[in-house]
Amino acid sequence: MTVAQVWKSSKFAIERNQGKAPGTVIFRLSGPFTARDMYGSLSPNELRNTFESEVGGDTLHILDLTEVPYVDSAGLGMLVSHYVRCQDRGVRLVAAGVSARVLQLFEMTKVDGFFPRVASVEEADGV
Repeated sequence: MTVAQVWKSSKFAIERNQGKAPGTVIFRLSGPFTARDMYGSLSPNELRNTFESEVGGDTLHILDLTEVPYVDSAGLGMLVSHYVRCQDRGVRLVAAGVSARVLQLFEMTKVDGFFPRVASVEEADGV
């Protein structure tokens, strides 16, 4: 019998904040980035709007994944969709604080080359 892993320690959340450098936006994600968790917290439109709002005037988006223990295909799809929107608008995208488990998913799905990675938000802010 297969047993699903449940993350009891954290609930999915996303914050959108201005970075220190002009034109920098930080998306701070926390908790499991899975369909069940993200759509249990936000509607699909609310989640999409969090990523899309005001894209265009910004020059750098930092995905802070420090507090994300796991990403499923829905979360990965959301990240790739945001990457494509950024590319279309000339916005650079950097992933910060990527855990070994999330990096393994990026490598398995061949998206690891999409997102330049840095160890921390502080390192990325102003890159």
